[in-house]
Amino acid sequence: MIAPMQDLTSVAPAFVDMAHRIVWCSAATVGADARPRSRVLHPIWEWDGDTLRGWIATAPTPLKRAHLDHSPFVSLNYWAPNQDTCVAECRANWAFDEETRVAIWRRFENAPPPVGYDPAIIPGWNEPTDESFAVLELAPWRLRVFPGTLLMGRGGELLTWRAD
Repeated sequence: MIAPMQDLTSVAPAFVDMAHRIVWCSAATVGADARPRSRVLHPIWEWDGDTLRGWIATAPTPLKRAHLDHSPFVSLNYWAPNQDTCVAECRANWAFDEETRVAIWRRFENAPPPVGYDPAIIPGWNEPTDESFAVLELAPWRLRVFPGTLLMGRGGELLTWRAD
């Protein structure tokens, strides 16, 4: 099924809505050995009408750092039991500065559930300046939103966007 590309203003709000409903995604990176590695992560997304940005509160493990040093791209795939799926292909950048870490910690703390949560529930994360706490900033270059109703023949629209 090939769908025409839409503009970001059409796709981003639908993507954020679905991603924030599903909450958890499989995130894949690729290391210097050319092998992918997947993990489950919990991004939060911001759409301001012009720019879509994602943020992941995560531990800066040696493996994640090595993978993103090799290739600064991540593929995020959300899936729900009703067959709703959405994908974000992104450039990922570590944000180790204190200002960003505090801001994203607060963003997760203050967001409504199910996206919002207290980061201090994660073992080792007592405050945003802990060495075990880091932030990944996500800049999407491709989005896909696929409602499960479309798959089941009950209507819906496949939305896709790719940066120029």
